[in-house]
Amino acid sequence: MAAAGPGAAATDIDVVRGKRAALFFAAVAIVLGLPLWWKTTETYRAPLPYSEISRLNALQLRLMVPITVVYTGDSVPLDDLEKLPFTVVHEREIPLKYKMKIKCRFQKAYRRALEHEEEALSLSNVREAEAMLAEPQEEGSVTVYVISEHSSLLPKDKMSYIGPKRTAVVRGLIHREALNIIGRRIIQVAQAMSLTEDVLAAALADHLPEDKWSSDKRRPLKSSLGYEITFSLLNPDPKSHDVQWDIEGAVERYVQPFLNALSAAGNFSVDSQILYYAVLGVNPRFDPASSSYYLATHSLPHVINPVESRLGSSAASLYPVLNFLLYVPELAHAPLYIQDKDGAPVATNAFHSPRWGGIMVYNIDPTAYNTSGLPVRVEVDMVRVMEVFLAQLRLLFGIAQPQVPPKCLLSEPNSEGLMVWELDRLLWARSVENLATATTTLTSLAQLLGKISNIVIKDDVASEVYQAVAAVQKAAGELATGHLASAFLASQEAVTSSERAFFDPSLLHLLYFPDDQKFAIYIPLFLPMAVPILLSLVKIFLETRKSWKKPEKTD
Repeated sequence: MAAAGPGAAATDIDVVRGKRAALFFAAVAIVLGLPLWWKTTETYRAPLPYSEISRLNALQLRLMVPITVVYTGDSVPLDDLEKLPFTVVHEREIPLKYKMKIKCRFQKAYRRALEHEEEALSLSNVREAEAMLAEPQEEGSVTVYVISEHSSLLPKDKMSYIGPKRTAVVRGLIHREALNIIGRRIIQVAQAMSLTEDVLAAALADHLPEDKWSSDKRRPLKSSLGYEITFSLLNPDPKSHDVQWDIEGAVERYVQPFLNALSAAGNFSVDSQILYYAVLGVNPRFDPASSSYYLATHSLPHVINPVESRLGSSAASLYPVLNFLLYVPELAHAPLYIQDKDGAPVATNAFHSPRWGGIMVYNIDPTAYNTSGLPVRVEVDMVRVMEVFLAQLRLLFGIAQPQVPPKCLLSEPNSEGLMVWELDRLLWARSVENLATATTTLTSLAQLLGKISNIVIKDDVASEVYQAVAAVQKAAGELATGHLASAFLASQEAVTSSERAFFDPSLLHLLYFPDDQKFAIYIPLFLPMAVPILLSLVKIFLETRKSWKKPEKTD
C-alpha cells in the first residue's frame, strides 16, 4: 500500500490541532467560565433564623399579673391568718381564635398587714387610707387590701373598691372557706384592673377573624412609637361669626397632663389650626318641630372625607394623626344637632371615628345675634369642649370604662384624667399587639424570601431579623415574669426591627429579573460561543466512536 503524501499528513495534523483547540475551549468554558459566571452573578443571601421564625407561630404567651394580697387582723378567721404568708397561682386561657395561645397568670402572694397598714385601713375614708398606703411601683402589679367584713372604710352596700392607683380594697369574711371566697373576689378585681378578654380582643382586632370578638373592637389606635394630635377650629361663616378659642391654654391645662401620664405608650406632638370657609360637605336636614337642623347617623361617615382634604396634617406625617374638629355651624344652618340611631339628639353633640379622631358641633347662643351686629364675637367654652375631646381621646386609645364586679366602688380618675392601672392595662394590650404584629411580619418575610430565591438578603436586613426574633423572645419572657415595662419596650423593638427589615428597599422584587428575562439576556450572549464548541465536541465524539468500531486492515 502506498504511503500517504505530505498533503494528507498536513491535513491530519490540522484535524488533530482543531480537536485539541475545541477540547481546550470547552475545558476552559466548563472549568473556568461557568464557575466564574455563577459566582459573579449569584444572589447574596445572608442566613436567616427560619426555624426560630416558624416556632414563633406556635408561641404561647403567659401574661403574669403579680398580686399582693394584704389581710388585716380581723378580715378572716384566725386559723386562716396563721397560714400566711403563702402564694397561690390562678391561670386561665383567653378564648381567642388566634394562632398565638394566650394565658393569664394571676400570682397572688398573701401576707398579713403591717402596723402602718392596719392603722391606715382602720380609717373611715378610703381616700385618706390610700394616701397613707404605699403605692406599688412595679408596672402591672396590683395590691389588694382585705379589710374586716364590718369595716366602715367602704360604704355598707359595697364589697370592693378600685382606686386610681394600683391598689384595691376587698371586704373580708368570717367563714371556714374565707380564703377561697375572698380569692375569687380578688381575681374579679384584678381582672378589671389588668387583663380581660375584651382588652386583648381589642388589641388583636387586626389579627382576629370577623366574629363576635372583633366586629366591634376596631376602635383602638394601632400601636406606634408616636402620635400627632391636631385640634382644628372650622368656621364656615366668618362673616357672621368671629370665633375665638384659647386652644393653647386648654391644651396646657387639660390635654398635656393626660398626655404626660400616657407618655409611656408613645411620644405625642400637639398642634392647632383655624380653617375658614370649611364646610362639612353634608347638607343638614331641617326639623320644623324644633326649628333646628340635624345630622342623621347614616350621614356622619360622609362628613369626614370633604373636611379631611382641608386638614393636610396626615400627608407628611410619619406617625398616626388624630384630628379633633370643633365645628361652628354657619348662620344659615344654626342651630345644628347630631342625632343618634333612635333620632334623639346626642348629649355631647359630637361623634368620633375609630383611628381618625372626633368632631364636635358647637352651637352659638341664639340671643347673641340680638345684642350685636354681624359678625358675632364668640368665646368658645374650652372646658366643655375639652371634656368631649378627652373622652374621645380615651376611646381612640381603647381606654374604656372597666367591667367592674358587682357592688364595686370605682374611684374617679386623678387630675390627669387617667388612672395608673389604666395605663398598665394599655401597656398589656400594646405589648400583646406588638408581639402579634412582629410575629406576623417576620412570618410573612420568611415566606416571601423562601418563595423568591433571587432577592438579595443583605447583612443589615438579616441583623434586623435576628434582633426582631430576639426581641420577641425577650418580650414573651418578660411578660411571663410580670415585668411589664421591659416587656413593652422589647415588644416595641420587635415591631420596629421587623418592619424595618420587611420594608427595606433592597427587598423590592422589581429590582431583580425573573428567570425568563435572564434567559432572554444570556442566550444571545452565550449561544454564538457555545454552538461552535458544542458542534466540535459532537463531531469529535462521533469520529472517535467511529474509529473504535472500524476494524484495522492488515496486509
